Formats: sequence, structure tokens, C-alpha cells
Amino acid sequence: MKDVFDDTSYERKEFARQLRALTIIRFDILVKRYRHRVYGFAYHYLVDEDAAADVTQEVFLRMWQNRTKIDEERVLGWLLRVTRNACVDAVRKRNAYIRRIETNSDTIDAQADRAPLPDQQTSASLFNDRLNAALNQLDEPYKSIIILREIQEYKYDEISETLDLPLNTIKVYLHRARKMLRKELSEDLRYEYI
Repeated sequence: MKDVFDDTSYERKEFARQLRALTIIRFDILVKRYRHRVYGFAYHYLVDEDAAADVTQEVFLRMWQNRTKIDEERVLGWLLRVTRNACVDAVRKRNAYIRRIETNSDTIDAQADRAPLPDQQTSASLFNDRLNAALNQLDEPYKSIIILREIQEYKYDEISETLDLPLNTIKVYLHRARKMLRKELSEDLRYEYI
């Protein structure tokens, strides 16, 4: 008697094909649902469209690789945690690259001659530049908490789950981060008007 789920049977192959199709469809739905949130977080963290797009692609690649391990009810928290880690890695790589350029005497002059393009200068407002500079002065996890709460408007419990920190810790760190940002921005404005 032939086994119904014999590896060579048509039914087994068809079942496997349908299972793969369902996985791909579900993955596509999750990507469409969360791609803007992942990209938005990465963009506000890195302040670079191309780097944010690269991080977003990397995050969804990791999601595909770990699709069997991810709890769908907590997928957003997982995605944002992976996004934050990928952003931290991207900043480290960028800083290492900048240090390497600064130590290479042949490229110092070439880097100094570069100026922002006119369309880049006009697209960014003065306040956004100040805010981004102030955000970059914040250490972790303050920077991530401010981005998630104030820019992307996540709830406290979502931030707590994303960063794997207790809810009260999130509230305390958010208060401290706001205070640090306020101080940084007020000092910047005070020096401008002296």
C-alpha cells in the first residue's frame, strides 16, 4: 500500500507548494503593513534616505529568514527592535568609514571640497537641522525612545516591548531625553542670538 504522504507523491508536492505560497503571501502582507513604520524609524534615526532604505531592506530580509520563529502578534515590536539594532550597526559602520577617510591624507582635501547640493539645502529647514543635530547628541536608548514616541507617535507599551525595557523605565528615559533635547536646542538658539 502506497503512503499518502510519500515524498514522490503528487499530493505531498502540492501541499508543500501551497504552504510556500501561503508563507510568501503572509510575508508580503506583513511587509506592506509595516514597511512605512520600519522605514520611518530608520530614516529618523539615520537622517539619510538611502541608508534608511538599506536598513529597511535588511530588516525585512531578516524577517524572512526568521519567519518561522516570529510571533505574529508581536511582529511590530520584533521589527522595530531589529530596525534599531540595524540602525546602530549602520551608524557604527558610517563612523568607522569617516574615521578611515579622515586618516587618509589623500582624501581629506577631496572631502573638504564637497558641499551640499542646492536642492538638499532648500529641502531641509533650519529647525529640522537643529533637531537632527540635537537628536544625534543623545545616547541610546534616549534617541530611540524620542524617535518612537515623539516622531513616530508610538504608545508607551509599544516602545516598552520594542526596546525590551520596563514601562516605567521608558517613561523616565523619555522625560530625561526631552529635557536633554530642550537643553540642547535652547543652547543652540541662545548662541545664535547673542
